[in-house]
Amino acid sequence: MDVDLFDDPRLTTMGLLFEAYAGVVSKLEPVWNAHGLSALDLNALMRLSRSPNRRLRMTDLATQTSLSTSGVTRLVDRLARSGLVERELDPGDRRSAYAVLTASGADRLAQVLPDYLVAVDRWFTGLLPPAQLDEFIAALRIVRDATNPDATVGAD
Repeated sequence: MDVDLFDDPRLTTMGLLFEAYAGVVSKLEPVWNAHGLSALDLNALMRLSRSPNRRLRMTDLATQTSLSTSGVTRLVDRLARSGLVERELDPGDRRSAYAVLTASGADRLAQVLPDYLVAVDRWFTGLLPPAQLDEFIAALRIVRDATNPDATVGAD
């Protein structure tokens, strides 16, 4: 057995990535829970708010949230029942629909974001010097673009 295989720095990199992700999520979770949202709810609302015309094709929202088409349908249906988003049919393609952030959804997001951004700064971005954070963001984009290029539609 090749023991050096277990010391491969790629394993360290992936282990750190998983541990950092789990740690940051555990620190942010109380914020979205306090506002009655799930992580998926908040992610979808943020993505819609940052998209042109505050809308995304359902398929693009699914890709950006790493959900299946049925998963994003359930998510959008739940958010629509709460009045945070609405679904609009694409007039040019009746098989396609958009998820659209409503005024209520934008208001709810505006209530959550101050607390969320404080927590993000405390547990993630604020831990890195600005130059290191810029490099980290650039590195994340490289990895995202290589591994999930479809997520770049209306993203960032």
